[in-house]
Amino acid sequence: MIRDKSAKTPIKATPPKASFRRERALIKRGVWPIAGCDEAGRGPLAGPVVAAAVILDPDRIPRGIDDSKRLTAEEREKLFDKICATAQVSVVVASRARIDRDNILRASLWALKRAVVALPEAPRHVFVDGRDRLDTPCDCEAVIGGDGIVLSIAAASIVAKVTRDRLMCALAQDCPGYGFEQHKGYGVPEHLDALNRLGPTVHHRSFFAPVAAARAKHMPWTVEPVRDLFAVTEVEVQVETTVEIDASAGL
Repeated sequence: MIRDKSAKTPIKATPPKASFRRERALIKRGVWPIAGCDEAGRGPLAGPVVAAAVILDPDRIPRGIDDSKRLTAEEREKLFDKICATAQVSVVVASRARIDRDNILRASLWALKRAVVALPEAPRHVFVDGRDRLDTPCDCEAVIGGDGIVLSIAAASIVAKVTRDRLMCALAQDCPGYGFEQHKGYGVPEHLDALNRLGPTVHHRSFFAPVAAARAKHMPWTVEPVRDLFAVTEVEVQVETTVEIDASAGL
């Protein structure tokens, strides 16, 4: 078989970086301030979810802002400091207890809304990453994949990610042996192994399947038995009866 040496290996297209284009379009229409918000920590088995809201200064936008997932930890740390020094920033933490009580989606939306409300200046328009709009006093626009498209959301993703990473490193000091400082609570093999060996901590999300399994193994007395709604139960029923005798029957 003769291979065509002229055939070139396809080059993967580099995704475009987040831009300030949507914000500038609104500014031209007289809409300002404009905030971007995002969260970090929906997927992990442990720790809080952290939401951030950011209003970038159009005249002092730090260079290099992009989706936090495309940046190294060192790049995120540097940009975190620059964003906090030049923009209006707010951060809200939804605890593990709130996640257990409300579920992860509701806890995340609660934190995102609170982050918008906590900004030093009330925005007139908010961009939020994802498909869920927030119940805010101003206009809110949900952008799927927004942390890689809208610069304000990308800035919020960096602030949320760095804040949560620092919190998880602090939790690692309180709970040695789980590796929180490395995997930040995500369900990687090392974390699952620690859960299986040591059981869950107070920082683990109770209703996430691997955590529930570890709790059943290490603390079975805390697990409530599941009621079988289709089980058949015999019930003794006593019925009172009254017999009326017809006098004409001759009995």
